[in-house]
Amino acid sequence: MGAEMSGREVIRRAVAGQRRGVALGSLLSAGHQMGEALVPVLIGVIVDRAVARPDAAALAGWLGVLAAVYLMLSYGFRWGARAGERAAERAAHELRMDLVRRVLAPQGGAEAGRPPGALVNVATEDARRVGAFTMALTLGVAAVVGVVAGAVLLLRASVPLGLLVLLGAPVLMALGHLLARPLEQRSGAEQERAAHASGVAADLVAGVRVLKGLRAEGAAVARYRATSRTSRDASVRAARAEALQTGLMLTLTGLFIALVALVGGRLVLSGSIGLGALVSAVGLALFLPGPVGVLAYVGAEFAKARASAARIADVLSAPGEVDGGAGEPVRPAAGELRVRGLGHGGLKGVDLTARPGEHVGVVVTDPAQAAALLHCLARRCDPAEGRIELDGRPVTDLAPEALRSALLVAEHDAQLFDGTLLENVTAAAPPGADPGSAVAAAAVDEVASALAGGMAGRIGERGSALSGGQRQRVALARALAAEREVLVVHDPTTAVDAATEARIAAGIRRARAGRTTVLVTSSPALLAATDRVVLIDGGTVAAEAPHDVLVRDHPVYRAAVLT
Repeated sequence: MGAEMSGREVIRRAVAGQRRGVALGSLLSAGHQMGEALVPVLIGVIVDRAVARPDAAALAGWLGVLAAVYLMLSYGFRWGARAGERAAERAAHELRMDLVRRVLAPQGGAEAGRPPGALVNVATEDARRVGAFTMALTLGVAAVVGVVAGAVLLLRASVPLGLLVLLGAPVLMALGHLLARPLEQRSGAEQERAAHASGVAADLVAGVRVLKGLRAEGAAVARYRATSRTSRDASVRAARAEALQTGLMLTLTGLFIALVALVGGRLVLSGSIGLGALVSAVGLALFLPGPVGVLAYVGAEFAKARASAARIADVLSAPGEVDGGAGEPVRPAAGELRVRGLGHGGLKGVDLTARPGEHVGVVVTDPAQAAALLHCLARRCDPAEGRIELDGRPVTDLAPEALRSALLVAEHDAQLFDGTLLENVTAAAPPGADPGSAVAAAAVDEVASALAGGMAGRIGERGSALSGGQRQRVALARALAAEREVLVVHDPTTAVDAATEARIAAGIRRARAGRTTVLVTSSPALLAATDRVVLIDGGTVAAEAPHDVLVRDHPVYRAAVLT
């Protein structure tokens, strides 16, 4: 993670990971190509030994040999293609798993600057293209074997023809590689545009309700239409480059075969080769466009794979948001959270302590500074100054995944997932834990009663079957059900009515009894249920006292929570 990786390294790892499948597919496909090359040779032998000089027994014997070769090439193709396709699918799957692991890594960073749709495109289409190269590689190896076998067999029939093929085929391969370079560039641009279009589509779908509320559907459609047209134009340019490369290679291959046929015809007329050799040479000349064309196809697939592999490498080698830390929290955890001289994103020398089992409210007058505090607490970034301690240990000394097993930061825009209501609530709960107290504390029982199927009812993608307030309650219940020693919650009730908010405030206090809880909010109902409140104004701690005292004595606090 964070280590530099090239597109070539991605392709190398993909092929190496499926080396058995690639080797088996190459071997069987090479057998198919050998069989294809032997067919015209056997026909020439039959002409010389059983047709020019009629011999029924010899004819039957050589026809049997020809049938055996056909059987070999048929099954070689069938099982070789199966092995190659299996290797391609497995390689693509392994790449997708690597990408998912990188995106979900505790250190984060893979999604920076990339919309979700773009990451999905990388994990699907780009992974498929790199995986498909393993199949193309098996065909390429077999094609090389076919060209070499054809050349050797031609050498046996005629040295000039064999040398012509041996010298001409590498030239064709080099030309194919040069012609594939524009395709590689345009394929990369095509994938970039397609990923951008996917990201825009995902954003628009996620915000469809907001767009309808603002009556901005027309602007959204216009934006996506422009993005889609740009993606389409990039795809057309890539298709044109591929068509040009394929057409030129077919033309060059045709000219090459015509040259072979011309030289072979002159040799026949001069008496250098016989009737059977002529049949073999013509058959081999007709056979050779196949493997040479496959080599051109492999070049095109490699160009597309390199472009996609570069995008995959960019995600896999993305630096993490935080570095270092491999320790474990103190066990059993006491739950003391201490912020010392924190300076980050507008915060200046913030000192804050939540003692074990305490319920602390935090009011930040600047939303950007609240976000900076939450990011540091969740260790989505490390502060520029100061430090954060959990039970006396700096969080930078702890492994991110270990830290989050003891400290959970439930942010305001927490996402729900397609599934049942119960599955969403218990997503992070310890095995065997009863989510009943979390459900009651967050008033999710009311959500269940309004949902078809109750707790077993499905809530749709991103909770689309629920209202904004219902989604907030489910997200809060999920955070409570996780039963972390320290829980930091950010504005969990902004879309909830006052009566339900008062119930939730009491429910959080009850469900989190004995555990440390920090509520970053400006809700009077939630703040009234805390032991004390810390006010951060202008980036520094301006006051610290119980809620009712601050409401009475501090005008800035009063304005922040009551207006």
